[in-house]
Amino acid sequence: MTDFAEEQRNELEALESIYPDSFTVLSEDPSCFTITVTSDAGQDGETVETTLKFTYVDTYPDEAPLWDILSQENLEDGDTQEILTLLQQQAEENLGMVMIFTLVTAVQEKLNHIVDLMKTRKEEEKERREREAEEAEKVLFQGTVVTIENFLSWKAGFDVDMAELRRKKQKEEEQGGKTRLTGKQLFERDHNLDTSDIQFLEEAGNNVEVDESLFQDLEDLDLDEEDLDLDPLELGSDED
Repeated sequence: MTDFAEEQRNELEALESIYPDSFTVLSEDPSCFTITVTSDAGQDGETVETTLKFTYVDTYPDEAPLWDILSQENLEDGDTQEILTLLQQQAEENLGMVMIFTLVTAVQEKLNHIVDLMKTRKEEEKERREREAEEAEKVLFQGTVVTIENFLSWKAGFDVDMAELRRKKQKEEEQGGKTRLTGKQLFERDHNLDTSDIQFLEEAGNNVEVDESLFQDLEDLDLDEEDLDLDPLELGSDED
């Protein structure tokens, strides 16, 4: 007949020796204890960790112990569920034998595997970001692919803009016709106009040709020297 109590005491002593820094007894009746399991460090020093709680039943090891996860570090919910499933599987395979060391070892390997997956996930995430950046750059240089739908949408907006431009231009032309400037207003706006002829003569220099025939009839005029000195304004006043 199997002495379950004796087998349980012997396993507890062995576990305390194997895991001196992570084994903690919570109670003796029933026998309940915890073991903290930490993964090996990953490439960048990252680790994952979980604390397992075990409780012996009266007929252990013929019957599987009870277990639970008291705490975890850097594990996702999916990882925790996988650990619980792994414990169930290992317990069923080792019924009849003391199994805590086997269960803890299986969890240790699982945590190491999770750390490796973390490295793979980081690399995949990096590659994904690089692909997205490349695709965004391609779109930037290639522009938008023209389809019937987006062309018709662009054309409708273009027609509206052109109609608005034509309306504004017509309005400006109408306003421009109503407010046409007089010669005086042009001179007031641009004082360079009253010196433009002088500048033209200065720039032309000796190349300016004078039509002397326009002045040849002046000799036929019977003008006295006094008449040449008369002010045209005074002549106008005398006529009045």
